[in-house]
Amino acid sequence: MLLKLNFKYKTRLLIVAVAMVFLNSCDYLDVDHYFMDMLTEEEAFQDKTYTEQWLWNAYSYLDKQKEMGTKGNTAFSFATDEAMFSDWEGGKLIEYYQAGEYSASRQLKEDRWGSLFQGIRQASIFMKNVDNCEELSKNTREDYRAQARFLRAYYYWLLLKQYGPIPILPDEGLNISKSYEELEVPRNTYDECVDYIVTELRQAARVLPQQRHGNWLGQATKGAALATRAKVLLYAASPLYNGNTDYFNFKSKEGVNLINQEYSEEKWAKAAAAAKEVMMLGLYELNTVEYDPETTLPLAANVPTADYPNGAGGIDPLESYRQVFDGEVLASNNRELVFLRPRSTITDLLKHTTPKSLNGWNSHAVSLKQVDAYYLFDGKDIGDPTAEQPYQEEGFTLSNTDVPYLGSNVSLQYAYREPRFYASIAFPGSVWANLSTTLQHLKNKQVFYYKGDIDGKSNADIEHYVLTGITFNKFLNPMDSFNEGGQVKHKVEPTIRYADVLLWYCEAMNMLTQSWEIESFDSQNSITVSRDINEMQAAFSRIRYRAGLPDLDNSIYQNKDQFLAKLKRERQVELFLEGARYFDLRRWKDAEVEEDIPFMKYDVDVSGADQADFYKRVPLWIDKKFEKRMYLWPIPEGDLKMNSKLVQNPGWE
Repeated sequence: MLLKLNFKYKTRLLIVAVAMVFLNSCDYLDVDHYFMDMLTEEEAFQDKTYTEQWLWNAYSYLDKQKEMGTKGNTAFSFATDEAMFSDWEGGKLIEYYQAGEYSASRQLKEDRWGSLFQGIRQASIFMKNVDNCEELSKNTREDYRAQARFLRAYYYWLLLKQYGPIPILPDEGLNISKSYEELEVPRNTYDECVDYIVTELRQAARVLPQQRHGNWLGQATKGAALATRAKVLLYAASPLYNGNTDYFNFKSKEGVNLINQEYSEEKWAKAAAAAKEVMMLGLYELNTVEYDPETTLPLAANVPTADYPNGAGGIDPLESYRQVFDGEVLASNNRELVFLRPRSTITDLLKHTTPKSLNGWNSHAVSLKQVDAYYLFDGKDIGDPTAEQPYQEEGFTLSNTDVPYLGSNVSLQYAYREPRFYASIAFPGSVWANLSTTLQHLKNKQVFYYKGDIDGKSNADIEHYVLTGITFNKFLNPMDSFNEGGQVKHKVEPTIRYADVLLWYCEAMNMLTQSWEIESFDSQNSITVSRDINEMQAAFSRIRYRAGLPDLDNSIYQNKDQFLAKLKRERQVELFLEGARYFDLRRWKDAEVEEDIPFMKYDVDVSGADQADFYKRVPLWIDKKFEKRMYLWPIPEGDLKMNSKLVQNPGWE
């Protein structure tokens, strides 16, 4: 049968099919090109160019399913308690997320079901046919097959993370000679999905190279496969999926529990061992920038000055963190990046964040809850009276030299915060470097958000203002500018970075009560894991020292609950706006508490003449109403109709 007809017919039978839409990008395969040539699958995969184009097309579904971005591509970072939009479209969208005003028939921006299954299908077809291309060497074919295997597993993982248990389709595809009823496939259990995905990732990791360079940067590597495997196993061990009796009645139509009702500590052991295997590769490290005697600020008295990683000495904590994200370090030289996406939407994110006075859209805001999560520079909480420089809620700087990182007339509540705060949060009075513009008066511009100011709330423009009175500068490079002559440095999406791997390792080890022997990914040996405080401290302190903070007290490492609380906060700060928080709160089953806390804002209706009143906190109008059904995203209504064996997620029936 000709590929044109075969492809079209199979697509109709795909149980999760939506109308098939293909990218027309010059970088990826336009599948209609195959249709016009009227090639069979066998003929298409005999050609090296067509074969490689098919693989690039399978990769294109990564670009369509961003994990970091803004309202145009993903809104998960803005659907939790981190940040929000101010413009009408974005603001209404966030209101829908926060109030649970979405459904099986109203998917907002997050209807990934059909698209991800399309990506799975593209990868499966490639794996089945790549050996037909004798123009490629055997080693190249094996590498390409492993890349497709990784992609297929990764797309299943994205589905699993969002929707919970999903149908695992036959690797060889569906037999189109069967009836529609026979082609319907039920959801597998969550544990079955995990087993399948991690098995696929193990197979891929055994073949994939350790590194990619040049034009191949961003393609699957051994580390990317092993890190994804560790993340899948961590989620499987987490409270939402590990013996969650709230889902006792979440069953297939055959009466099978889709979420295992028995808690298993071994799941945490597998997650810890998987994270350790990424660490054992020896390829990754947290990004650090060398200490500069002219610009690096002194550490707090309680922060060890031994050279990093034994302390925070010899590095610049602010630049070390900031340059992970701002494009200053080439992705190929950034050892913190385990898996990245070269085509990111971070420039669009920055355009939304940049002040109106600097030709931005001025429509992103940070929650005050997120602002308060950052520590003081000595690692103390903002309300701790024993801090080296206690938090001051009132008062303002008198000059540009009063407090490090603060210009003149800036609220003292932003004084002496940890370096990640200044690398992430653009508070009122922040200086936007904007250095690449040719307009000299717009360089190093101090920006406030008082009502009546160009960047504040205005009766003439009720959309483009910072809703809470404070925004973010994470991902912003000092050279970035949207003004005349300006340029924005290219940034990759840091989809998985080493800091996250270290935190997975610590979290999983923290939950262990005994020692476990776990088979390695290549079955060559076993990995021993236990709740080893020294191991936990070695991993966790690297993140703290890189941030210029002291390590935790030993008593906290010894207490499982206290350490878990600290780890959750560390993730909130370290991974801000990286797509982690939304799913963290769900896998921990914390969302019903954390996402029910009302949003607060500064009083953005106050002008600069009464600036002290601007910082009085008042409720934000967004209606927050977390319901337990919101732990999982509803399966699209059309797919339930096409496949009668599917069951909807709890609460969305």
